[in-house]
Amino acid sequence: MQGKIALEEHFAIEETLMDSAGFVPDSYWAELKHRLLDIHDTRLKLMDKHGLEMMLLSLNAPAVQAIPDIAKANEIAMRANDFLAEQVARNPGRFQALAALPMQDPDLASRELHRCVNELGFKGSLVNGFSQVTQAESAVYYDLPQYWSFWAEVEKLDAPFYLHPRNPLPSMSQIYEGHAWLMGPTWAFGQETAVHALRLMGSGLFDKHPGINIILGHMGEGLPYSMWRIDNRNGWVKAPPKYPAKRKIADYFRENFYLTTSGNFRTQTLIDAVLEIGADRILFSTDWPFENIDHASDWFDVASISENDRVKIGRTNAAKLFKLDL
Repeated sequence: MQGKIALEEHFAIEETLMDSAGFVPDSYWAELKHRLLDIHDTRLKLMDKHGLEMMLLSLNAPAVQAIPDIAKANEIAMRANDFLAEQVARNPGRFQALAALPMQDPDLASRELHRCVNELGFKGSLVNGFSQVTQAESAVYYDLPQYWSFWAEVEKLDAPFYLHPRNPLPSMSQIYEGHAWLMGPTWAFGQETAVHALRLMGSGLFDKHPGINIILGHMGEGLPYSMWRIDNRNGWVKAPPKYPAKRKIADYFRENFYLTTSGNFRTQTLIDAVLEIGADRILFSTDWPFENIDHASDWFDVASISENDRVKIGRTNAAKLFKLDL
């Protein structure tokens, strides 16, 4: 398929580059480093070769979210966003931007989102999970009351928010001790992000701000497969839910969330996601440079879905959600 739009596509600046060093063996680091720092050469050639018209670019992980010092987190976010704006300006027909945000401080995050959307022309934001605030071993999640003013700004700006994974902190990773292979994309990324998303759904946030759109990668971090059970466990017990939200979790999942195909190139999983959330809420992505553009495109272009859904997922859903001028 020609004209695909991809939106979980990462880059790095020098200050955040080493955050990605541990995700591949040392022998692959030179290649990953090149991929992260390159925007207008190898990346663009691969886009041309595999039918990608546009990438929405975002900072690598955990980057800003792993900087406990609030002022430093804000500084790095602004520096990354200014750099990204310069890169997009060189070729806006092929690249657009998602903002990095200093979520350590909701007011600073709101201010930076407003700057990026209204002054730099960004299409939304991508945040790498929880933030470490003041102390390295803190993990602050965005369902907490202090973030609701930020979410009001997200709704007001109509700026989609991509909730991207990061690993749990070492002090919160006892279940993985002795099993380091489960960290990262294999399992821990998805589990961490799914719980964060469920916290947002159960908090009542979307009752107050129903216009918020949140994006999850990797075909929904396992949530589509579990959505029925989340709402129907012990169905014979007639008791109200224990969360503050007014509706079933699946209602918020289907009305306030979008999913991407990033790093999860399997047709059975795609079909399950379509059945659960609908083809109108699924978006093509590759997860470059951590996954290959050809792997994503070669799979998606022949996946056993209707051509109408292929065009929606590959292009038109993203164009509509991000208001892209194509």
